[in-house]
Amino acid sequence: MGLNPIEIIKENDGRLFEQIRNSSDLAFESGEIPKKYKLLIALGIDAALKADNGVKILARQALDMGAKKEEIVEVLRIVHYISGVNAAYPASIALKDLI
Repeated sequence: MGLNPIEIIKENDGRLFEQIRNSSDLAFESGEIPKKYKLLIALGIDAALKADNGVKILARQALDMGAKKEEIVEVLRIVHYISGVNAAYPASIALKDLI
């Protein structure tokens, strides 16, 4: 996947990096919602925020957890419904080589 996008924070503020990592661990820990679906939810949020790199990373993680490309496309339907084409377009570009 390459360099962690927040590596610069880790190098300069270890406490903040730990806080970020702990938050991520909490969000994606085992619970009532399977991790695959948590990743798809996060993908949808990143798509709505037009965070194309996040969409790509989360899509890869979701696929690795067993998500189907059809599930990812359905997430984009919801993103489009809520956020419009301005969000769906960058997400589509980010997913071009993955699905």
